[in-house]
Amino acid sequence: MDVSALAGGTVTGRGRVDKREAILAAAFEVFARKGYEGANVDLIASEAGVAKPTLYNHLGSKEKLFRLVMVDAAVRANARTLAVLRNFPTEPADLVGELGAVADGLAACVCDEQSVAARRLMYMESGRFPDLFRTMWASGEEVIEALAGRMARLAHAGYLEIIDPATAATQFVGLVLGDLPLLTVFAPDTVTSAHRDQIAAAGVATFLRAFAHRPPK
Repeated sequence: MDVSALAGGTVTGRGRVDKREAILAAAFEVFARKGYEGANVDLIASEAGVAKPTLYNHLGSKEKLFRLVMVDAAVRANARTLAVLRNFPTEPADLVGELGAVADGLAACVCDEQSVAARRLMYMESGRFPDLFRTMWASGEEVIEALAGRMARLAHAGYLEIIDPATAATQFVGLVLGDLPLLTVFAPDTVTSAHRDQIAAAGVATFLRAFAHRPPK
């Protein structure tokens, strides 16, 4: 998803890009601290180090800024997740261990401070911006598609027995993340590294019990 396209117009010049990024970063921090209702454009402009008219010229109204911030957060989260998937095994020497490493990476992405803040905002403001909630939710399809392609290659190579790679990918993500997406938002004190590792390992074990190739007896 192209965030700059959603803002309207073309971003030109390094200075304009830097200023835009500074505004988005400051806006994310302010919205994360105060929510949509409590945030104001004056504070965002101050923390971004720009004049209020400059903020409006770059990104428009408070509502448009919030939408851009949330979409940008989703794009960044997807980029982090896709980077983890680049390590997905294609010819694994240790299928359990290598899938476990991917599971640990996905869990780390979900527990990332910015990802947690973005999910908290999404839950808080879903009633005000239901269409934005749907857009952010749908943006995760890029990750599922990428993971499904890798699942299909593992199945083709004889490591997995799956019928629908997209379903298998969705189930893998659900198993290795468990309740982390919710716990990190609503009960972050309960999430320890040991708990996270346990969820990921159990998820991989459950997934392989269901989908690992078993030679005929």
